Amino acid sequence: MAKPHTPLSMHLPPLILGTATFTTQYNPDPYALPTTEIIHRALALGVRAFDTSPYYGPAEELLGRAFDTPCVRERFPRSDYYLLTKVGRISSSEFDYSSSWIRASVRRSLERLRTSYIDVVYCHDVEFVSSQEVLSAVTELRRIRDETGTLRHVGISGYPVGLLCELAELVLRETGEPLDAVMSYANFTLQNTTLATMGIARLRAAGVDVVPNASPLGMGLLRRNGVPIGSQGDFHPAPDGLRDACQRASEFCEKRGEKLEIVAIRFALENWGFEGADVGTVADGFSDSVWNLKHIRNGSIKKFGVSVIGVSSTAELEETMRVWSSILHGLDGCEQSLTAITPDAKDSHREWSLRRRKRVQDLSVGIRAVLGRWVDFSWPSPGPNYARVKRSPDHNGLSHPASADRVSPL
Repeated sequence: MAKPHTPLSMHLPPLILGTATFTTQYNPDPYALPTTEIIHRALALGVRAFDTSPYYGPAEELLGRAFDTPCVRERFPRSDYYLLTKVGRISSSEFDYSSSWIRASVRRSLERLRTSYIDVVYCHDVEFVSSQEVLSAVTELRRIRDETGTLRHVGISGYPVGLLCELAELVLRETGEPLDAVMSYANFTLQNTTLATMGIARLRAAGVDVVPNASPLGMGLLRRNGVPIGSQGDFHPAPDGLRDACQRASEFCEKRGEKLEIVAIRFALENWGFEGADVGTVADGFSDSVWNLKHIRNGSIKKFGVSVIGVSSTAELEETMRVWSSILHGLDGCEQSLTAITPDAKDSHREWSLRRRKRVQDLSVGIRAVLGRWVDFSWPSPGPNYARVKRSPDHNGLSHPASADRVSPL
């Protein structure tokens, strides 16, 4: 199977459920999470895309188990949803971008996810390896795509926006084929919007089709309770000054009857939807939505920026989906019949959504004033103490290495 004729942006949904939260980084015991219930509820609410990685501990297996159940198999054929995973990262300081490991990793992900193909495969955390390693891995993934059809689209993921742009430009220059997707995380949030200001134009110029924005809460930084603490302890790279500023931002919200995380989610999902539209998708925001299909039929294709969200409970999922539903209600031409979230029955969904948009935008101005010098701050990745270790010889098999002592945010 050669490169798909239909671009990823024509069918990938604009909302993706990430599974980095299904790890010991975010939770003490991922196996104790109601992961199957979360996935089933997400499908029922219209989510049709799921992002994971072999580096996320048991996440791929938990995701595969959730899909391999009678209720999913009977109601949702494989062609109805999208699976995105990654290759290359073994542990906190161990990577393998070799062709042999890329092939082995893809085979293992297919087995864990219990699927015959994967829609998107990223090279994981590309800032930790050389540009030539990335170029080689992208080439190998495309070879797998063309020869076996077990993956459909190829991309890269990582944190530093500038480097992601450089690598996208390198891939286009050296191979003549642009990347299908470049995923960045924690770079379009209430605190940091550099993905928009520094990334979109260059990535688009490099021919990148879709740029998903992940970690709208900055890996949990923008929460009332601060960064999540799993069994691995405090993993977050944010310095104390930024953490303190985010706590002050939370207090600012509480004084106004708001929760920092709810304001932050709406800000990121909605604003990236607009600002990331050039590198977004025309696919449905929900399985039953028709707003963009109507525009396509009228010859005016409207795109919406793609976001990746993560949750650890069905309650968090429900809250996030209420925000997403409200965002869609406020879009021009949206004629969906979604679950009502409006607190005042006298208001239409659209009217309430537009008022909420204005409220969040006003709050964001105050929050960013509180954040002060930390606005658009990016922490170094890799960090100053990073040292890449030689890959252990016992990783030649397909089992998850026990040395994966740290789990990447994406």
